[in-house]
Amino acid sequence: MKRRHFLKHSSAGLLTILGVQQVIAQKKYVPKLAFSTLGCPEWSFEKILESAVQNGYQGIELRGIQKDMDLTVSPLFNSPSNIQNTLKLCKKAGISIVDLGSSTNLHWADATKRKSNLDEAKRFIDLAATLNCPYIRVFPNDFPKEQSREQTLQAMIENLVALGNYAKNTSVKVLLETHGQLVYVADILHVIQTANHPQVGLIWDFYNMWSVTKENPSEVYAQLAPYIKHVHLKDAITENGKEKYVLFGEGTAPVQEVLQLLKKGNYQGYYSFEWEKRWHPEIQEPEIAIPHFSKAIIKKLKEA
Repeated sequence: MKRRHFLKHSSAGLLTILGVQQVIAQKKYVPKLAFSTLGCPEWSFEKILESAVQNGYQGIELRGIQKDMDLTVSPLFNSPSNIQNTLKLCKKAGISIVDLGSSTNLHWADATKRKSNLDEAKRFIDLAATLNCPYIRVFPNDFPKEQSREQTLQAMIENLVALGNYAKNTSVKVLLETHGQLVYVADILHVIQTANHPQVGLIWDFYNMWSVTKENPSEVYAQLAPYIKHVHLKDAITENGKEKYVLFGEGTAPVQEVLQLLKKGNYQGYYSFEWEKRWHPEIQEPEIAIPHFSKAIIKKLKEA
């Protein structure tokens, strides 16, 4: 009887385990999509939200609204009542503000330049906290000739820690984008690991890195994955010796490999389309590029 009892309950337990495994295997990977307003510099906020809804996006990343690159002075956010009205528009549309893109550079050792840049980032942190936005973006960014390399790396670290400390009583994290001259994985790890701050993370713009370093994306991702909170995506080709941005998936960047890495790693952040129309007016219009991205990335993630 004991043996029968054991076999009966063991079989039931095995069926339960197999059932759970089957559910897990069948669970779909549902990506969250966003696009940066860098790609639609002429659009009103209402049009941005409308396009997000129509094209299957769940979030928007704010990098300027029309002529206002400093979001803290934009009419959308320059008073408590305007902020509330803006939040109501987002809630009605069902679209989240997922990141605020500042122009802050962390590479300055000079006290005056350092203060100016940190003050801007602090305003963005304050605004993000008010908007219940989880992230602000800062740049590392360059290695100025008037400073030694060691001085610049130390400035990046110290300034990143200062901003992390400023954000510590909020739900906002300060994200360092892989950008400018800080694109080699060893340098990025040195800065982010030395800073070692709970309010600090990374935006992985793989193209900014790969286009310069040609480091293997799988090796890069394996090292940066613990710090990645947000992802920027774009694609390009080389034409007449110059870089030219093209619709996502139509260039030479290893986008499929990157998406496979993120999906396999169960990345839960936003896939944010960074179409640099503001800086490159000659590229495709946002009316074409933004709808194309949402369709292309879903297709590619299914294939990943």
